[in-house]
Amino acid sequence: MIYEVKIITDFAAAHNLRNFRGKCENLHGHNWKVEVVVRGRELDKSGVLMDFREVKEATREALKEMDHHYLNDLPFFREHNPSSENIARYLFEALAQRLDDGNCWLYRVSAWESADACATFMSE
Repeated sequence: MIYEVKIITDFAAAHNLRNFRGKCENLHGHNWKVEVVVRGRELDKSGVLMDFREVKEATREALKEMDHHYLNDLPFFREHNPSSENIARYLFEALAQRLDDGNCWLYRVSAWESADACATFMSE
């Protein structure tokens, strides 16, 4: 049996994709929606897997350097194209350090660049 806790938040940022054939090579922006999913097998003595507040605070902290910025200027995205896939990976790597606690682990981060398109990075 596995429990999941999921939060949804958002951020706005500009980017452009390098070496991409299409309009996305041009500077543009999105209002990204971000989903963060934590999994675990056991609830604590109060009957929760992980406090939603903890997941929200960790995510808010990870998004600070991205929100209302030009993503291509950030160190990670100088080497990795700021695609939705790499945004999900970047957030996953930043959040795993804060949310994995032995009982719970970060399972999945999805970055939605529009209402009908997202990319996901997850643990196996």
